[in-house]
Amino acid sequence: MNVLTSIFVLGFLIFFHEAGHFAAATFQGIKVNGFSIGFGPALLKKEFRGVTYSLRALPLGGFVSFPDDESDIPLDDPDLMRNRSIPQRAIVISAGVLANLLLAWLVLIGQATFVGLPGHPDPGVLVVAVQPSESADLSGLTAGDKIIGINGNKLGSGAEAVKSLVTQIQASPKKTIEFERLRDNDLQIIKITPSENSGNGKIGAQLQQNVSTILRPANSPKEIIEQSGSQFIDILKRTIKGYKGLFTDFNSTAKQMSGPVRIIEIGAQLSEQGNQGLFLFAALVSVNLAVLNALPLPLLDGGQLSLLLLEGIRGKPVPEKFQLAFMQSGFLLLVGLSIVLIIRDTTQLAFFNK
Repeated sequence: MNVLTSIFVLGFLIFFHEAGHFAAATFQGIKVNGFSIGFGPALLKKEFRGVTYSLRALPLGGFVSFPDDESDIPLDDPDLMRNRSIPQRAIVISAGVLANLLLAWLVLIGQATFVGLPGHPDPGVLVVAVQPSESADLSGLTAGDKIIGINGNKLGSGAEAVKSLVTQIQASPKKTIEFERLRDNDLQIIKITPSENSGNGKIGAQLQQNVSTILRPANSPKEIIEQSGSQFIDILKRTIKGYKGLFTDFNSTAKQMSGPVRIIEIGAQLSEQGNQGLFLFAALVSVNLAVLNALPLPLLDGGQLSLLLLEGIRGKPVPEKFQLAFMQSGFLLLVGLSIVLIIRDTTQLAFFNK
């Protein structure tokens, strides 16, 4: 059930992204002829008011299509996407990213309103996820563990505890560290030797504040807005920092990238925590979809905006041959990367479930 729930949430987030493009186009009177979730062969297809809605075999995203090249429509039709001004087209292209950011914020608002706000942080640092075959994984550290102390010193609680732990790990490449691990009320001492990455130590674990699972109702609408806004900004900053690593430290960041299988697995794990985990999963993935699509890469919204920017600088459209080559390379890159991630994640999932 948790897996099905996470699949449904992921599909809804993709739908909302494409709905942003669709709404921005239709509100401006731009003709749209297709709305699809997924790529490849259509599993379900329905035409309504000149728009073909479809669900396709490869759940790697979606697209909204425009009838710019249909022979029965005059080339100078003002309602074609290509005949609209650059600002109007930019609104359509960027609407998907903005829709996902808006949705993530609304999800966090909904969580604070209907589920509640977390109480004060408990002592220690929570392990959210562990990368396979990294130092943390090899030592037996798993998601859900709490790190209470390091080298005989207590960590305290909150953001300062996370900062202190990360600082000590980074300062100890190839040096064995003693962790006080709390698992199911059982306190143990485990030893971890951080690997070296650009001169800093790393253990391959995602860490966050050990926030109490006991939620409390918000005191006022103002607190809901403030807490949700703060959480949204924090998620956005961490996501941007993560994608920035693709350009500044590709080898390390690439190892942490997750495909659809891993994303669904994480969603299933978070949904086991109840509504709180499900809301968090939806917000995290929605922000990730927004930041990913904003990258200036072929086939992504950021790539489309880059072509639009070039058109504005040149004063005329980019040659169609260049656009076609740009988009085809993007499709091959996206599909190829997705296949690699799916195979890797599926293999790891099968291995670690033995």
